[in-house]
Amino acid sequence: MEKIIDDNKQGNTLTTAPRLGNNKKLLIESYGCQMNFSDSEIVASILAKEGYNTTQELEEADLVLINTCSIREKAEQTVRKRLEKYNAVKRSNPKMKVGVLGCMAERLKSKFLEEEKIVDLVVGPDAYKDLPNLLSEVESGREAINVILSKDETYGDISPVRLQSNGVSAFVSITRGCDNMCTFCVVPFTRGRERSRDPQSIIQEVNDLAAKGYKEITLLGQNVDSYLWYGGGLKKDFKHATEMQKATAINFAGLLDMVAKAQPKMRIRFSTSNPQDMTLDVIQVMSKHRNICKYIHLPVQSGSNRILKAMNRQHTREEYFELIDNIRRIIPECAISQDMITGFPTETEEDHQDTLSLMEYVKYDFGFMFAYSERPGTMAARKLQDDVPQEVKKRRLMEIVDLQQQHSHYRTRQFLNQTVEVLIEKESKKSDAHWSGRTSQNTVAVFPKEHYKVGDFVNVRIDDCTSATLLGEAVGYSQNN
Repeated sequence: MEKIIDDNKQGNTLTTAPRLGNNKKLLIESYGCQMNFSDSEIVASILAKEGYNTTQELEEADLVLINTCSIREKAEQTVRKRLEKYNAVKRSNPKMKVGVLGCMAERLKSKFLEEEKIVDLVVGPDAYKDLPNLLSEVESGREAINVILSKDETYGDISPVRLQSNGVSAFVSITRGCDNMCTFCVVPFTRGRERSRDPQSIIQEVNDLAAKGYKEITLLGQNVDSYLWYGGGLKKDFKHATEMQKATAINFAGLLDMVAKAQPKMRIRFSTSNPQDMTLDVIQVMSKHRNICKYIHLPVQSGSNRILKAMNRQHTREEYFELIDNIRRIIPECAISQDMITGFPTETEEDHQDTLSLMEYVKYDFGFMFAYSERPGTMAARKLQDDVPQEVKKRRLMEIVDLQQQHSHYRTRQFLNQTVEVLIEKESKKSDAHWSGRTSQNTVAVFPKEHYKVGDFVNVRIDDCTSATLLGEAVGYSQNN
């Protein structure tokens, strides 16, 4: 499961600077994971060439697209409510077209068009290049749908438009799809087989972002650690690669090293990692380069071996502990965050206690915690009964959240009286006299503005903290500025 972005109920309406000569308006909203937001930038780039500028005003839009997520039931319910609002506006503006993109589009396919008739086009994650043709179909009065999954599409040849960007940080997609058939997850069915992007196109995109003044990039994939490039795309075909291809293959550690060397003053992050695929060489590359952030999002999902097996997670509790120990040994200052699912089918109190004890061992810096909700099309939905009562799920989730808050506060307190490097990203939500940015460990830090500006690397002395935020005073520019 990929890390979920914490957005508001209306999602994130994404905009960019207008392109001269474009006279049509596109409103695009994104929900769910970082990959969806990255995909929306690809869509905006494709449609900019078709005459569309982005807007945040629903009433003036010629085309409304909602980029959807199927990870959680709540996300799908939110999307349906948004579609109801779009259609209410459309009734007074019949020329407006409405489309659904992404994972929910692939999963529900023609249901949106034929049964519910609430959208004009449905476009899956691998079909965005077909948008111009699909829009022509809509204009001709025909239904437009393309949810075909590709074995080789990576959009490596598309230069993404940076939507609603702060000009400081950006996403760079390195893989698409997923080969890990976790029983709770719909991603392999909505995004297809895993394939890796040409490393040279990745480096080119990173260099372009650096030239435009960006200070930080996040390498994205459902499972970045299984990145593998040998002049081909799919991992499953690697056994058929030539000896030369195998000898010159680039894995994730190799790619990470290349990116860090290409832009030594740019911060490098990555997400998401899978415990079964993260290797020692990745951790060692992180340790070697100062500009690779000392933070790993490492989903575990459960602390119980029995539940991990039922989830088809390809790691055990003990293997996860070994990986954590290696990270702590090689990068002692590294922050680690988690994804956790509670209330998975057949989960007992003993299984739940195993999860709590795993959390006590790791003491995560922060996490993304959910109660299990059955997702149609997954193996768990087909084979396992959702038998944990809702009130039990809620109670267990609350215990997990409470423990995580304790651990988060424990981690932030470690920064007290230390000086840390912070990249200024934006104005603080609570005070227009303060800046907000993040440390290498991905912890938010807030401090008085003084003469600094967005995009500066600043050394900040930490004087106080909450469980989520560091509070301090700037003491000067960092050497990375």
